[in-house]
Amino acid sequence: MFTFVSNDDSLDWKNYGVENLINTVVNHKHLGNGSIILCHNGAKYTAQALDSIIKGLKEKGYEIVPISKLIYKKNYQMDHEGRQFSVGEEDKMENSKNMN
Repeated sequence: MFTFVSNDDSLDWKNYGVENLINTVVNHKHLGNGSIILCHNGAKYTAQALDSIIKGLKEKGYEIVPISKLIYKKNYQMDHEGRQFSVGEEDKMENSKNMN
């Protein structure tokens, strides 16, 4: 089991509506490669907004990947926004081996 940190909070739990949720995620100031977006399965509008969020992210050039592709298990550093970065080639090889 591994702990990870989301760096883009969708604020879906505030129940501001579908359009607000889409805008919050797709235009989040911390959105970037390696972002982990926090959404809650019990929030009122998340399910309705999800298709549009995914479409908006893809239109901006982002790829949706499993969390396992974003988590390094060793030889990494974390930046101030919670993104992990590999500090060695050995970790990249082990991550790809463990994902198959």
